[in-house]
Amino acid sequence: MKIKDILNTTAHRPWKMPSENWKYYQEWNNALFMHWQVELEALKHLVPSGLEIDLFDGKPWVSLVAFTMQKIRPKQLPSFPPISDFDEINIRTYVRYNGKPGVYFLSIEGGSKISCQIAKKLSELPYRYSKMKRTTDYYSAENAVYKDNFKLRYQIGEEVRTKTALDLWLTERYALFQDGKTGINAFEIQHIAWPTYTLDLKEIKVEYPRFNGLLNNRPHLSHYSTGVQVIAWGKTKKNT
Repeated sequence: MKIKDILNTTAHRPWKMPSENWKYYQEWNNALFMHWQVELEALKHLVPSGLEIDLFDGKPWVSLVAFTMQKIRPKQLPSFPPISDFDEINIRTYVRYNGKPGVYFLSIEGGSKISCQIAKKLSELPYRYSKMKRTTDYYSAENAVYKDNFKLRYQIGEEVRTKTALDLWLTERYALFQDGKTGINAFEIQHIAWPTYTLDLKEIKVEYPRFNGLLNNRPHLSHYSTGVQVIAWGKTKKNT
């Protein structure tokens, strides 16, 4: 899909796109979404006070998203596969800043050391390197420092043609809010609506000791997506 077509596909967006020029292009491909409904008290201490935890029917959610990052690049430059292409896992929850919905990352792992170093320096996002392996039906990540361990064997099912309100609430998010050195950083993005499919989790192991009480080996909901092409704007600083 051409970039101009992505920018012109806006009916699904909850607010207008930024008026400033976009800065980055990237692709989030072959994405595996796993979602857990959690208790608010178990989550509060992990989210900065400047952000409001978003709720669906009175409950917060935490998601693990495992995908392959590809073709990430600044607007005026080509991508460089040794840096721009790598497997990534993020663990996120859902927040609001001044009423605007977005996501907040509890953790981001990347399968490339140099890519994680560059991404962390440029964005202030909590990237760290983990050993990762991916095939057509298997995904794993291991981090000895944090004692994190993720393994998933899966089968992709049929396309989801009618999405529920919860499906949309969990996947269609067009802002990221993250704590930085001097306050909350905000990022805006644009992509078409996620194409989603059912996901059969054949074998799953989720061990993230820092998030005990939030994640377990069987999520409440899961999705697969072929992926989206993403347009991203630069980081902006917000008052807390």
